Amino acid sequence: MEEMSDKKPYKAGFVALIGRPNVGKSTLMNRLIGQKIAITSPKPQTTRTRARTILTLEEGQIVFLDTPGIHKAKDKLGNYMVSVAEHTLEEADVILWLVEPSNFIGGGERHIIEQLKKAKAPVILVINKTDTVKKEEVLAFIDTYQKELDFKEIVPVSALKGHNTERLVKCIFSYLPEGEPFFDEDMVTDQPMRQVLAELIREKALRSLEDEVPHGIAVSVERMREEKNICHIDATIACEKNSHKGIIIGKDGQMLKKIGSSARHEIEAMMEMKVALKLWVKVKKDWRDNDLLLKNFGYNPKDV
Repeated sequence: MEEMSDKKPYKAGFVALIGRPNVGKSTLMNRLIGQKIAITSPKPQTTRTRARTILTLEEGQIVFLDTPGIHKAKDKLGNYMVSVAEHTLEEADVILWLVEPSNFIGGGERHIIEQLKKAKAPVILVINKTDTVKKEEVLAFIDTYQKELDFKEIVPVSALKGHNTERLVKCIFSYLPEGEPFFDEDMVTDQPMRQVLAELIREKALRSLEDEVPHGIAVSVERMREEKNICHIDATIACEKNSHKGIIIGKDGQMLKKIGSSARHEIEAMMEMKVALKLWVKVKKDWRDNDLLLKNFGYNPKDV
């Protein structure tokens, strides 16, 4: 007689994180993975590409698809970002919709609700930033959203503090299909290292610069080489105007030094080795509407 196995079946699947810009999607993904992959910044439209991040546990593997925030597109880059976000819904096994704790459902949320009504995958509503409100208020927010869509689960969390994130992972696994892992268990992202580094440098620029510059900047890593236990990285920050170039460089080059220094410290911690980082600033006029330049910076509509 065969012995009955009490081992639960292995599960694996794709989970889309969707929401308006700056609701904390990248912060949540970094929290769940336990290390920093997606860039975070208080400025909107921080995430531009679809970063795939992998969480492998004993019970299975979750591949998170962190999408750009859904917003009204103003240029070809904006069109690309919205297209990436909407395509992600189609291939996901589970959808996490992140919202801020509020009773107000605005136009941006209404647009997402319409997208989610068309989705075939189960939708879990995640009310983020619960550390900023009283516990009793959260119940009112849940009640507001419950009237809008038939959610499989509603999970309040604080991605920043890590509150209730373990429960969220259990919820996700309960809706994932059984199957083999898609990636090796030691992989945490499928992004090339150059892209991870370029995004990290862009985050430091976003955090340091004035509001009028960031949406118009992109970063590309031109060269990477290892020499005598030091990783030499050459990267270019591209902007759209000469006036922006001056702001990025700063008086006596101070702003560029600040961006470079904070990026270098984080890259060294990530790569566990000394890093020599050189940054250049170049003007690429209207690059957000130039198909070739968009492709050069890793935003290729054909990849969607």
